[in-house]
Amino acid sequence: MIGALEQYIGSARWFGGKGRGLTVTGVRRLGMLGSGVAGPEAPVVGIELVSLDYPDGQQESYQVPLAYYSAPQERLEHAYVGSWTDEELGQVLAYDALHDREATALWLQAFDGQATVGELVFRRLPGHDLDLESHSTLFTGEQSNSSVAFGEDSLMKVFRKLTPGYNPDIVVHEALTVSGNEHVAALYGWLEHPGHGDDDPPLHLGMLQQFLRTASDGWELALASVRDLFAEADLHADEVGGDFAGEAHRLGVATAEVHAALADAFETTTFDHDDLRELAGAMNRRLDTALAVVPPLAGHEPGLRSAFDALAGLAEPVRTQRVHGDFHLGQTLRTVKGWKIVDFEGEPAKPLEERVKPDSPWRDVAGMLRSFDYAAHAVEHDVEADGDSEQIAFRAGEWAQRNQDAFLSGYAEGLGRDGDAGALTGLERVLLRAYAADKAVYETVYEARNRPSWLPIPLGAVARLADEETNR
Repeated sequence: MIGALEQYIGSARWFGGKGRGLTVTGVRRLGMLGSGVAGPEAPVVGIELVSLDYPDGQQESYQVPLAYYSAPQERLEHAYVGSWTDEELGQVLAYDALHDREATALWLQAFDGQATVGELVFRRLPGHDLDLESHSTLFTGEQSNSSVAFGEDSLMKVFRKLTPGYNPDIVVHEALTVSGNEHVAALYGWLEHPGHGDDDPPLHLGMLQQFLRTASDGWELALASVRDLFAEADLHADEVGGDFAGEAHRLGVATAEVHAALADAFETTTFDHDDLRELAGAMNRRLDTALAVVPPLAGHEPGLRSAFDALAGLAEPVRTQRVHGDFHLGQTLRTVKGWKIVDFEGEPAKPLEERVKPDSPWRDVAGMLRSFDYAAHAVEHDVEADGDSEQIAFRAGEWAQRNQDAFLSGYAEGLGRDGDAGALTGLERVLLRAYAADKAVYETVYEARNRPSWLPIPLGAVARLADEETNR
């Protein structure tokens, strides 16, 4: 069993420790769905918590739900994990349960019945009747979790890498669903191990929410708009049929309204002068690290330091609150009823305690501005070899600036101000520049390590941000 799990987890799309030499040190069954007897056609699902060790001493836990059968399942060969003798079930063949419609139906039934299974509790919010006749479809595009759509009725997200405590994606969706916020998919329920005090905190395993069947991915919509612009050589960004500025404005309004709802639902506090100095210090330390990885950053160091020093020099307190924490176009969906914001887990690489700390909402705003810039220059990267590279670069910059301004205008409108990007205060502009510069520095490190051919995209942003600071 251990060897089979090591091999399967190590090759899984959702596994975040590829290439690190994992060792499975333990498997804990949190609960079992089904009849309790693994049959040739009807599975039993074990919700398995797998503990991993790495050679550097780090430890992680992953959720690996397995569908156990007593006979081979040809239709699930692609999800085969292994065969072994299970202490409770006897000789079994194990498959990744999220690939199996017979298995995922057991989750849906448990949510509907608000079941308690072993150590697990299926929680439900009132207001929606689940379609128990719907068939499941596993989404293939995700990297860190696994999502299953049940027809057009509901979507179940199963968290793979687990951290003890309350998952912010569930906590935020619950609060916004209860308050009736229209910019998130409604939460229908979640699965948890309740825990037993401080030494055994709760563990959130998955969530069930509204399936947005008409939704289009915000990132893909933005890329399509940029391509439309590049295809019309004689038109400006505001003249092309696929102009995205109206959508960017509406997304800005939605973002401000979600921030307001989060401020109402969760703790708000402030960064004082010492907090701001520490925040700026952390940004400077990340720049120190990045300079060793991305030597071209050195030419822009003075401007970047200037942005962070301006943050450290703020004298007035800065309001902080619960934020998204990892906000970009890929975390948005456009439906016939407007924009929806998804995935409130925060920055996946950060510890849970950091992801739930109050922060300035301008971090989210900066993340979205960087995403508009990325969309424009990602398409430029793909097409510049086929045309006038100077003209394409100009048009990419034009598209990015137009949509950044439109988003800021919508955000200001959502805050109840005059709908104009110029409505930002001096303090807000300092925050925005610092957060955007910090994000761009992070992006240079990521691209240098993972996609070196894309490094010019964040480097170009760093140059613009540094020049803005130097000359302002």
